[in-house]
Amino acid sequence: MKYIELKKKGILKERISSLDKLLVRCSLCPRNCGVNRLKNEKGHCRSGYTPIISSANLHFGEEPPISGANGSGTIFLANCNLNCCFCQNYPISQLGNGNEISIKKLSQTMLELQEKGAHNINFVSPTHFVPQVVRALDTAIEGGLKIPLVYNSGGYDSVTTLKLLKGIFDVYMPDAKYADNNNSKRYSNIENYFEVNRNALIEMHRQVGALETDSNGIAVKGLLIRHLVLPGNIAGSEKVLRFIAQNISKDTYMSIMSQYHPAHKATKMKEISRRITKEEYERVLKLAEELGLENGWHQEL
Repeated sequence: MKYIELKKKGILKERISSLDKLLVRCSLCPRNCGVNRLKNEKGHCRSGYTPIISSANLHFGEEPPISGANGSGTIFLANCNLNCCFCQNYPISQLGNGNEISIKKLSQTMLELQEKGAHNINFVSPTHFVPQVVRALDTAIEGGLKIPLVYNSGGYDSVTTLKLLKGIFDVYMPDAKYADNNNSKRYSNIENYFEVNRNALIEMHRQVGALETDSNGIAVKGLLIRHLVLPGNIAGSEKVLRFIAQNISKDTYMSIMSQYHPAHKATKMKEISRRITKEEYERVLKLAEELGLENGWHQEL
């Protein structure tokens, strides 16, 4: 793993220091709240310094290259820098359900998941706790951690922060949620999602390239992009997929997801208070094929 080499060369310590500096006037993510999280001040993500996790276990419901046969060692971090009104995990992402955990315990959790046979350590919603995760990694390496790390985010990530993660995360698994900023504002309270997401995807691909798997089909490095199809084309699927095909790579592993159902506040918003139709989903799959994005995986509706 490259992160082991970074530790041996002393680079990992330097990255931790640089990431911690972003917490002083927090600019970890593009919201740039400016609060001092080293002093437990809280901004949009409602998080101080101490990481909060809701669960850590082997997860078998991720994409096949991530879950494989043994499962993905998934660590769900509580809170989020998004406010998606339809979030199916809103008790975790918006209500902050979980427990504070020390850096030492977080590193031990990573090692325990590896011991259970996990193919990787999969951090869900890591954006707002990146410095703490990397600090825990530094300790986990000393304990023998040697499996790939997965950065599983909502796709609203800062390029400045991502550059400090080069060589640390092996697999990037971001969302590409919207192509229309009016919709990102209405449904996730973010005014510039598309521009930020585009730049983040480009940087992630620059670091790790297209998804690569071992002889058993398990991801070892690369980019996997998730796109959730929303009712009434609210996600702007064509523009999202066209950008990926033309500006990232046609070899991009796409996970086109059909599991949307109205949750949280979406039940009271007429236009998204229903599931997607088979026709809506198949239209996006056909478009992906027409654009040459044939490497991906999709779900049965």
